[in-house]
Amino acid sequence: MIDHTQRTASGTCYCVEGGGANVILVHGLGLNQSMWRWQWDALVAQYRVIAYDLLGHGDSPKPNRRYLMEHMVDQLDELIDTVQAKSCALLGFSLGGSIVQAYALAHPEKVQALVILNAAHARSQEQREKILLRVQQAKEQGPAATIDDALERWFSADFAAREPQVLEQIRRWVTGNDPDIYPLVYRLLVEADIGLEQAITGIRCPALVITGAEDFGNSPEMAQTMANLIPSARVEILAGLRHMALVENPAVVNRLLSDFLIDTLPT
Repeated sequence: MIDHTQRTASGTCYCVEGGGANVILVHGLGLNQSMWRWQWDALVAQYRVIAYDLLGHGDSPKPNRRYLMEHMVDQLDELIDTVQAKSCALLGFSLGGSIVQAYALAHPEKVQALVILNAAHARSQEQREKILLRVQQAKEQGPAATIDDALERWFSADFAAREPQVLEQIRRWVTGNDPDIYPLVYRLLVEADIGLEQAITGIRCPALVITGAEDFGNSPEMAQTMANLIPSARVEILAGLRHMALVENPAVVNRLLSDFLIDTLPT
């Protein structure tokens, strides 16, 4: 899975597998395209699946500058043109969930369906300030400074005790980020949802919004609000799950993805 990577003209690292309708996967902050390993086989069995590393992550370019949402939208647009996906479904996790919303607004003609996984909406100033503190920690001490607290937010205690090797893999991905670049990308998380709060009423494609009942940073209330604002959206709140529901219980998440994509994409 995700073994044969390719590059766009500007250097974005990506992987393509499968056939049929196009499904593009957009990962979250500090991660990389490998985070989709728990969804990959199920999706590839039905679709042409494309995963890639965001700017500042994995094997994609890591410019030493401020990262803006428009940079992420432009990167995704170049990828879509490179793989000749004239229309596609976009699945975005966390920061990726904000990116796919912004992309659907900027390029509605290319997006057939949208899945927003564990993404924030209309954060309070207090929530933004907490993220800024983590950005400062990462700047001063490196990516490892925030990972322990992150893993606690991301996984239930039962899962953490039962599957320590999974948490260790996530830890390796996050701590493997470039220490000079990671705080710059992390800063984008503070403002990723700004400007989307009311704009998403303009999203015209079908959308599925998913979060965990215990994902307090990307809460059920946020997910419900997004689903209320996007005209053709529905919401799924997953009991007992936190931020990385798609890793902790892939069977449940993959079934939701499959049912939604079957309903919205051409066969």
